[in-house]
Amino acid sequence: MITIDHQDNRVSIAVLGEFSLADFKELEELVEYKIKFGGHVDLLLDFSQMVDFTIDMAWEDIKFSRAHAGDFNRIAVVTDSQWVTWSAWINQAFVKADLRVFDNLAEAQAWLAA
Repeated sequence: MITIDHQDNRVSIAVLGEFSLADFKELEELVEYKIKFGGHVDLLLDFSQMVDFTIDMAWEDIKFSRAHAGDFNRIAVVTDSQWVTWSAWINQAFVKADLRVFDNLAEAQAWLAA
């Protein structure tokens, strides 16, 4: 399950429990709308309460990242999971955004606001 918040060119999500393909499709739809009508987007991905993710969601994430490689300014990932940190590092190969991993939500929000 995810919660989504968005203002201007920023989209923030928090994943609670499992991150499924249906959740990702919801995020994808909003981000594509923001890109179409507002240009580049900043993302805040709070995975601090994510328990797991589905394989089909991970595959969709890779496809989406490649399709929108130049559409993001900054991406902040909040996690304490080494696996998610590695995934974010790998994702940098697909996007031209400044992508950083944080273990604290407030620090991620401050970085995006700067």
